[in-house]
Amino acid sequence: MNIFEKRESNVRSYCHNFPDIFHRAKGSIIYSESGKEYIDFFAGAGALNYGHNHDYIKQRVISYLDADGIAHGLDMYTSAKEKFLAKFDEAVLSSKKLDYRIQFCGPTGTNAVEAALKLARKVKQRPGIFSFMGAYHGMTLGSLSISGNIGIRAGAIGTSSNVTFMPYPYGFMESFDTIEYIESVLNDVNSGIEKPAAIIFETVQAEGGVIVAPIDWMQRLRKLCDEHDILLICDDIQVGCGRTGSFFSFERADIVPDMVVLSKSISGYGFPMSLLLIKPELDIWEPGEHNGTFRGNQLAFIGATAALEYRESYDFEQDVKAKELFLRNFLNHEIAAMSEKIAIRGIGMIWGIDVKNFGDRTLSQRITSRCFELGLIIEKAGRNDSVIKILPPLTIDMSSLQKGCSIIKAAFDNCISS
Repeated sequence: MNIFEKRESNVRSYCHNFPDIFHRAKGSIIYSESGKEYIDFFAGAGALNYGHNHDYIKQRVISYLDADGIAHGLDMYTSAKEKFLAKFDEAVLSSKKLDYRIQFCGPTGTNAVEAALKLARKVKQRPGIFSFMGAYHGMTLGSLSISGNIGIRAGAIGTSSNVTFMPYPYGFMESFDTIEYIESVLNDVNSGIEKPAAIIFETVQAEGGVIVAPIDWMQRLRKLCDEHDILLICDDIQVGCGRTGSFFSFERADIVPDMVVLSKSISGYGFPMSLLLIKPELDIWEPGEHNGTFRGNQLAFIGATAALEYRESYDFEQDVKAKELFLRNFLNHEIAAMSEKIAIRGIGMIWGIDVKNFGDRTLSQRITSRCFELGLIIEKAGRNDSVIKILPPLTIDMSSLQKGCSIIKAAFDNCISS
């Protein structure tokens, strides 16, 4: 580890939680140089919905490289982009009767969030944005301004100008009607809060602690935005691409956001890629008005096209539902049953085990560390990192899923009884 300690910045984080040197991965298993195997319940923070080195996607990428395909193309027309656009239109947009223009942003999700905020303000000619308490949208300044975690915003002084945080239905905020609260703020001439250009939300606050928004709440949020001429932006970076079952996480509420942000697993292989989906009437950009050197990742186009093709080979939604049922039953019967202080939340293939009620801020770290010792990579999320977040590849086989869950139970047995 000496070269990492000597040369890598102190900002590194995951390596502290998973102190081993990894060199190979396949499916839902990661291998260290020492030969130890780890089940992956982290999936690149949601960037590896199809697992590590998926054979079908990998072969398409290798074939493209062998043919000396364009490796870098800015936003020029390329065959790789053409095939992705055609496949995304056919397999996602047209099949769901959705009409969006697609903006290719920089390499990571926060770049698409920045584009969405900039475009919303341009369209509505209003500076304000409403976000939600508990939200996480990325690490660039605009994205930090709409993220709730004060700790990660500490070094970016003054990021929250023109941003107002509204209550998300969680904890104490479940005790009142949060949509009615937003409505009252907008209607009250003395609220001190001006009407925003947009409201940005997550259907599941993943980094916020796996907090699932109720369907009725999302439908009423859509209606509120329509009535007040406010754009609705859905950040589907971590819970899109099938994580909750359907391709988009907002489909279960039968709503259509004005803009949708996609990244992480959209490339299918962990390649950097982010998209902003825009209703056509909102696409008022001038050419080059928002650009970036790496907004056209050609290998990501190849991987994303292959992933969409692979999705058609079997029923992803049913597969996720079957695994969701297993996780729900396991967590409620095997984990929540261990103590009334444990809270379980989740949907599809993203679940959280909240241990904040134990009043021990080190407990979640001890549990995840014990999981790692036993051969499971799993992370923490939520306020004070009190939530143990289950986020395996969607393609994980049932035996690995069961084995990973048995490790979680063993870690809880070790740490709660100790």
